[in-house]
Amino acid sequence: MDLKKVKAPLTSVTYNRNEIDAPTENIYEAISAISKRAEQINTDIRKELIDKLEEFATYNDSLEEVFENKEQIEVSKFYERLPKPHALAVQEWLDNKIHHRNPSDDS
Repeated sequence: MDLKKVKAPLTSVTYNRNEIDAPTENIYEAISAISKRAEQINTDIRKELIDKLEEFATYNDSLEEVFENKEQIEVSKFYERLPKPHALAVQEWLDNKIHHRNPSDDS
């Protein structure tokens, strides 16, 4: 997922309930699918952030010396400005990028 090209809103948005539950015809199934995708997105973003921050990590035993790393601060600020995972998941849901199925309907 390219986080720079995401069109999800940065603030809270009110969505039309009918648009959200249109694919499943059940608002609870739709919210369940969106929440599972939001958890996946959150895990991916967190892993990516940790990997990038480890590049700047300096390991020393002295607690007296604290270095301010400007690159590390910029990386952290970039991730703070991103839309929240639930906003990304809702946008993916509305763009029909999330595949969902109900196992009870398959039988």
